Amino acid sequence: QVQLAESGGGLVQAGDSLRLSCAASGGTFSSYAMGWFRQAPGKEREFVAALARNGNTNVAGSVKGRFTISRDNSKNTMYLQMNNLKTEDTAVYYCAAALTVLWIAPSVSTPYRDWGQGTQVTVSS
Repeated sequence: QVQLAESGGGLVQAGDSLRLSCAASGGTFSSYAMGWFRQAPGKEREFVAALARNGNTNVAGSVKGRFTISRDNSKNTMYLQMNNLKTEDTAVYYCAAALTVLWIAPSVSTPYRDWGQGTQVTVSS
């Protein structure tokens, strides 16, 4: 089991950028595929991006070209660089960890066993 803690959320204007961080502890970080999900008020949680253990990425179409997922195994930290933010990106963002085969970056929540508490991102127009 790994403990996850998100940070970096905040209130920004449309077109701005933010970088979210997800710090992991209590497990071997490099053994996990990592993912970002988000949940807007009144909506179901949705996939944002994922990063396999071998570096393969999987990014939702709604954020492709604007969001970049990365990880630094030496710091046990995953990042989500969010550029050109839109009002529809407003949500609570969660990071999650999954024990999967080397090349898989899951886009569904089922494989993710460990989740952070979330960080709020609010984009104003």
